[in-house]
Amino acid sequence: MSGTPEGPVHPEPAETRTAEPALTERHDGRREAELRDYRAAFRVARLAMALVDQDGVVVAANDSLGALLGAEAGTLREQAAADLVDLASDGRTWQAYREVLGGRRSRFRCTRRLKHADGRSLWAEVTVAPVPDSRRVLLSIADISDRRELQARLRHLQMHDPVTRLPNRALFFERLSAALDAAQQETAAPPEPYRSHESHQSHESYESHGYGRTGRIGLCYLDLDGFKAVNDTLGHRVGDRLLAAVAGRLTECADSDGYTRSGGHLVARLGGDEFAILVEDSTGTEQLADLARSVLDALQDPFDLAGQRLSVSASIGVVERSGRGTTATALMQAADTTLYWAKADGKARWTLFDPERNAHRMTRQALSSTLRPAVEDGEFALEYQPLVDLADGAVRGVEALVRWHHPQFGPLPPNRFIGIAEEDGSIVELGRWILRTACRQARQWQKDHPRERPLFVSVNVAVRQVWDSDLVADVAGILAETGLAPHLLQLELTESAVMGSAGRPLQALQALSDMGVRIAIDDFGTGYSNLAYLSRLPVSVLKLDGSFVRGFQDEEHANPADELIVEALVQLAHRLGLTVTAECVETAGQASRLRRIGCDTGQGWLYSRAVAPDRIAELIGTEPLPA
Repeated sequence: MSGTPEGPVHPEPAETRTAEPALTERHDGRREAELRDYRAAFRVARLAMALVDQDGVVVAANDSLGALLGAEAGTLREQAAADLVDLASDGRTWQAYREVLGGRRSRFRCTRRLKHADGRSLWAEVTVAPVPDSRRVLLSIADISDRRELQARLRHLQMHDPVTRLPNRALFFERLSAALDAAQQETAAPPEPYRSHESHQSHESYESHGYGRTGRIGLCYLDLDGFKAVNDTLGHRVGDRLLAAVAGRLTECADSDGYTRSGGHLVARLGGDEFAILVEDSTGTEQLADLARSVLDALQDPFDLAGQRLSVSASIGVVERSGRGTTATALMQAADTTLYWAKADGKARWTLFDPERNAHRMTRQALSSTLRPAVEDGEFALEYQPLVDLADGAVRGVEALVRWHHPQFGPLPPNRFIGIAEEDGSIVELGRWILRTACRQARQWQKDHPRERPLFVSVNVAVRQVWDSDLVADVAGILAETGLAPHLLQLELTESAVMGSAGRPLQALQALSDMGVRIAIDDFGTGYSNLAYLSRLPVSVLKLDGSFVRGFQDEEHANPADELIVEALVQLAHRLGLTVTAECVETAGQASRLRRIGCDTGQGWLYSRAVAPDRIAELIGTEPLPA
């Protein structure tokens, strides 16, 4: 059933029908007024702005944008917004801009360096955002040149040394890291050369000159010799003036390097009196060597500083290598090591990094770090070389020589690690182990061959053992522990260690001699050779250095002076009640001449190399060795 609603239908009042158009007209009027206000605000806004359509074309631009770019605002219409503010110069910015135009991104912001119509540059912060209820986007550009300039000045202060005005350590490592990162890229663009905020050398000028990348890196790492004395005697103010003057000469050397582009290399003060010259895209070691030589030459001329005439030299470590596979840490370690070599070699010189020498240093460091545990781990062993009576060829004693059976480097002779042990103090513990092992072995030979004349054992002692330990107590305790008679122990000290002994060392030597232990001077003739000390020290034996004995080898062209010197030393020793042992006896002719001169005992390959304890046991009680 269909029909109409029941009840009468009342017509709409006339005043209601006329109200809606009136409201619409008032609304439209307000909207137009608002739009006029927006347009007016857009035109007079101090912030540079432009309306851009979906195609990226400028629909409207305000006067501030025109002033910012040096053009009339009206002339900017119909131009591509991306061209006006350089949004297409890199892929990421261009992609973000296109996403905002297409409505796929809400907004993005970037910083751009723009060109004014008069040629000057300015920095601008560009923001792109959609206009609500519209298909257009608003492009706003804020001039941040003053802020960037302030940031640049603050960064310059932060990254430069106030004394020399050179780049400091932070900027140096920033540039070094950037150079190494660039070297990892085979087709990387050349890094922007260092410049202060006053410099405007363009990146394009570097390419226009045709300079190519080598992917190599060079470093001159230098330290002033004796600079501390300047500070200590003349004060830090003069020292700072000297540093500034040195910085000026280093900069001149870097700028005048004939191998590189105009503008030179990075010269930095790393701290104290340490400077570095970083050479990016170096051409080889010759370039770095020439640069180091020019620095040394530049520093030779004295410095005139407020009435003070000062001379200074420098030691320079030079490193040059491929940047690929190199880290900043590795490069600086190599430079620091090479600088240390330059100082150790005599200062006032440059030294080039040597991988072989560095490998030796690394091996030395590895030995140093494992030396102390090696004693506890039983990695050391003793071998013994016979000491032979030159008169009858009988073995009278043995010298104990330590060997290190290193798990990584294999068997090592004493000259590979004894020096290290003396430097780090582990010689005390190692020396105590050697003394105990040698005494125990000598006593064992005596027990195994009770009817034979017992052998004495000679043990080398470092001077640090005398200073850093109670050597007298150690020897007394070990002799008591092993049961070895004191007269069967001989302690060898080098001539340089014994000569000049006073105080505690002299007291220790005297106490050992009073105990019955024999004291021998090893390698006699290579040190001070101050014969006056022989009458004052409790010495029993002189061991002539092998250099004297080697002069006896060529019997056809023998040097009479060698024989006269040895003969005089032997006679002097005998008059002082000392016995004489000749080292490095290798031929029967040498042994014969030494015996004729009156030398008491000999030691060398003619008789035997250093051998294991069981081989020495075989020599006890046997026929005399060949003399």
